[in-house]
Amino acid sequence: MPVRTPAPGDLEAIETASRDEITALQLQRLQATLQRAYDNVAHYRNAFDQAGVHPSDCKTLADLAKFPFTGKKDLRDHYPFGLFAVPREQVVRIHASSGTTGKPTVVGYTQGDIDTWAHLVARSIRAAGGRPGDMVHVAYGYGLFTGGLGAHYGAEKLGCTVVPMSGGQTEKQVQLITDFKPDIIMVTPSYMQVLIEEFRRQGLDPAAMSVSVGIFGAEPWTEAMRTQIQADAGIQAVDIYGLSEVMGPGVASECVETQDGPVVWEDHFYPEIIDPETGAVLPDGSEGELVFTSLTKEALPIIRYRTRDLTRLLPPTARSFRRMGKIVGRSDDMLIIRGVNVFPTQIEEIVLQSPKLSGQYQLVVGRDGPLDTLKVRTELNVASAQASASDISELKHWLQHRIKTLVGVSTSIEVLPPDSIERTLTGKARRVQDLRKA
Repeated sequence: MPVRTPAPGDLEAIETASRDEITALQLQRLQATLQRAYDNVAHYRNAFDQAGVHPSDCKTLADLAKFPFTGKKDLRDHYPFGLFAVPREQVVRIHASSGTTGKPTVVGYTQGDIDTWAHLVARSIRAAGGRPGDMVHVAYGYGLFTGGLGAHYGAEKLGCTVVPMSGGQTEKQVQLITDFKPDIIMVTPSYMQVLIEEFRRQGLDPAAMSVSVGIFGAEPWTEAMRTQIQADAGIQAVDIYGLSEVMGPGVASECVETQDGPVVWEDHFYPEIIDPETGAVLPDGSEGELVFTSLTKEALPIIRYRTRDLTRLLPPTARSFRRMGKIVGRSDDMLIIRGVNVFPTQIEEIVLQSPKLSGQYQLVVGRDGPLDTLKVRTELNVASAQASASDISELKHWLQHRIKTLVGVSTSIEVLPPDSIERTLTGKARRVQDLRKA
């Protein structure tokens, strides 16, 4: 389908409101949220008191900087329901994270929260070009993860026909896409790569599939990956952003007519960019860590949640709300190799520059005596599967040199045959293998 720009009457009034109107609404909702958190959640009351601030101290949006941050540890410390601002009986849905790094984090939603979430995801799908009657294939995970159900409710709210698939069963995914002919797919970018490979394995042209828009999120991805996916699948690829702690997918979403970064739905979430080391609030346009405060959530109000995502706030374009730069890394994903800061997406950008590589990669971090080592595992694409030993040697040298020049770290390079690197079968790719922790 051609790029769908909004027709007159498609957008909500707040999406085209003046900055003054937006900030007035934000302040009103922020003040109410701070009071609600203080009155109903013991953790927030104690944290505010310890910081010497009270909800009444918030007289401008800038005053939010006086209030303490919330981190993942706070959610785990109050496991399971200690951060709920309503009685558990009023919570209609609970998600618990996998808890692979400790206690799970628990998020909850009232019926009002679910309605807000569905509305915002519907807004996000419409921004991506979706319209009532479109068929949406949802390959985000359902269950412990908020992605699938958030996407599902939003697509239904917009009036789309939803195919709930979740991750895995890759052959079945391709069959349903081929048979049902959806217009839109909602999926992680790394799993979209897997689907493209499966189309080709079955002798099908992924660019011939019915899908015209992919709504991608749940993991950092680069412009290079966007370009590759758009070319391979013949689709428009747009970015959707969200965290379970803040709401789930649909906190921000890219507009298909501009594709210039996710628009933050500022009527429901207040963004800040901070210095990750000092916590100081940085001006718009500065690179730093993204912090969110919810403005309308009932069950789990979230005050200044440190996302660990690194980005910047950008001026409005397609809507009146500010945009986020593409998330290309997380402060807790950063590797420090011999004093050099390395993000997996930096390596991804370089790997995708080679037409002979598949785009799949893995970073293996090890130790040689007191020094850290970094091995980059890549693989040939199918078209280059018969590359000669000298071609592979040249490719290794090129990749090693580019990484040293652009990232500043020495690496060893492994170039493997096609399909050698483990694929994600459910969603997010495992890009880093840290043998130092073994």
